[in-house]
Parts: sequence; C-alpha cells; structure tokens
Amino acid sequence: MRPELFRVFYLDIGFPAYFGLLLAGFLFATALGSMWARRIGQDPDVVVDLGLACLLMGVVGGRLLHVIADGYFWDYVHLCTDPTKVDWPYNEAQCGQLVPRGSGFNLLGWYPFGQEERVARGVWDAARGVCHPPAQDCFAWAKFWQGGLAYYGGFIGSSLMAVYLLKRDKFPFWKAADMAGFAVPLGLGFGRMGCLLAGCCFGVRTDGPLGLAFPPNSPASEAQWKLHELPGMNHVSHPVHPTQIYESAVSFAIAAFCLLYVHGRKRYDGQVFVAFLALYAIGRFLLEFLRADDRGALLGLSTSQLIGLAICGLAFALHKHRTRSSSATPPAAPTAKTATAS
Repeated sequence: MRPELFRVFYLDIGFPAYFGLLLAGFLFATALGSMWARRIGQDPDVVVDLGLACLLMGVVGGRLLHVIADGYFWDYVHLCTDPTKVDWPYNEAQCGQLVPRGSGFNLLGWYPFGQEERVARGVWDAARGVCHPPAQDCFAWAKFWQGGLAYYGGFIGSSLMAVYLLKRDKFPFWKAADMAGFAVPLGLGFGRMGCLLAGCCFGVRTDGPLGLAFPPNSPASEAQWKLHELPGMNHVSHPVHPTQIYESAVSFAIAAFCLLYVHGRKRYDGQVFVAFLALYAIGRFLLEFLRADDRGALLGLSTSQLIGLAICGLAFALHKHRTRSSSATPPAAPTAKTATAS
C-alpha cells in the first residue's frame, strides 16, 4: 500500500496514488481516443477536450454518488451540524494522537495558506468510549482528494458531459460512443490499480493463495477492527481478496475484447459501447460479492449492483434500438465506379 506516490520537491505537496493512477488512465485513454479520431478522419482536438471535461465531471459525479449512496450521507451532514454524532474508529490513544492540520503548502519556506500545525486527531468521549471529530466541517463532503469516489457516479457524470460536448461540436455521437467502449475500461484498469495503492475497495477475507494483507491503519484493518476481527486498527489486516486487481484485470480484458474483436465486427455504430456496458456491468455485479468495503446496500444488493442491473437493461434496449435503426437505414447508393466494376 502506498497512498502517496511522491511529494513535489520544494513545495512539499503530496501526490495521492489513487489520483495519480486515475489521471494516468484518463491521459492514456484520451491519447488512444485522439489517435482513433485522426484515423477515422475526425478532429482529434474534440476528443482531447472531451477527455478533460469528462475527467472533471467524472470526479464530481463520483463524489456525489459516494456521498449520497455509499452509507456516509448522515456522517457528512453531522460533520457540519453536530460532530458529536459522528463516531470515528479510533481508540483513546489514537484519538488523542497529534496529527498535522492545515494546508502545509510550503512555497520555498512561505506558507500562503497558513503553516501546518499539529493538533489532537479528535475529541475523546469517555462516557461512550468513542472518538468524535474535533470541529465542524461543512465542506468534508466535497474533499474528494481525501478518498471516496463511486465509479458509476463518475460514469454518469462523464456521460452527460459527453452528450453535451459531442452535440455541440457536431461529432458523430455513436462513433464516439464506440471509442468510449474501449477507452473507458482502459482508463478504469489504471484507476483500480490506484485503489490498490490507496488500500480502498478491498475484498472479503480469504485463506487462498491470492489473499493480500494490508498494513496497519489501512481501510481493511479498520473494517476488520469494527467487526471485532482485530484488536485494533494498528494491526496488519487478515488476508483479503485483492478485488482491486481483479477489477483491473477485468477492465483491461474488456478493453482488449471491445477494441480487438467487437470493433472490427460491429454491425452498427454504438455496438462497441453496448458491449462494454453489458460486460462491465456483469463483471462488476459478480465482483461486488467479493467486496468488503462500505458502499451502500438495498434489497440485499450493493448500490453498484443495482445500478449494474439497470445498465444491463439499458444495454439490451440500446442493442435492440440500434439494430432496428441500422436495418431500417438503406445502404448508400453505389458510385459510378463501383457500379461499373460490379
């Protein structure tokens, strides 16, 4: 686990591993999409603009779905209204431990946003034996850099932005959708490796050969401590399924299948995108049974599984609609050269 990839020299700014890999995935996917656009005779700059806009809207959408549906909504509300209603998973010693607070943005010895200070992590409630946040924070819900993004929220946000930009730039919509069919899972494959480095999105316990133990104070250790499987968060976790690696492998496999197989055999524009929607929704649905992190639940299914079922239905409907549309479109009239040759 390596939550922070590196620190910027002199500025003393940490670069989170998750966002580093997520950004790398978006850049790689955007570059591939730009080359694809040039190959089919379209403007590659449209794809570059699309990639940047979708990255921003993906973060916004992913954060909003996390806040609303991952089981932390009331924690964010109480952090703003009454922090004593929020229980943090720390014992008394950990609650009183001094931790850095403040921006700590160091510009050659100058702190334009205030110098970092060390304060107690939280406030210990002796009566209940729990740790509370030290102060109100009405913007905790917006601090995406501290972790907490839901893929499907990012996908929905990016899709809405893509529809708007493609229509504005008069770019062939379904051809762009086919590009997304192999570019999105490619970027997602990188992003899940970032999840592995950050320690989030971990799996259930396993004694199998693929089991992976996370270091003390990791999200896996915290979750197992809450279940009384560990004496404290400051212990190495029990081995768990590395679901981050599983999903990364599934995403890369989907990208390869959609690009190398479906794209060359498609019967209508949009079929690559439809294949991606269905394959990822099925793969994610199955992988969710191995996930152990908090991500919301309803009717015995996680939020992602419920959304995945809806996306499978959408993929089926799009396939039927696009198949009918392509069948109803008459073939282009042959040119004079083609007619003579035939």
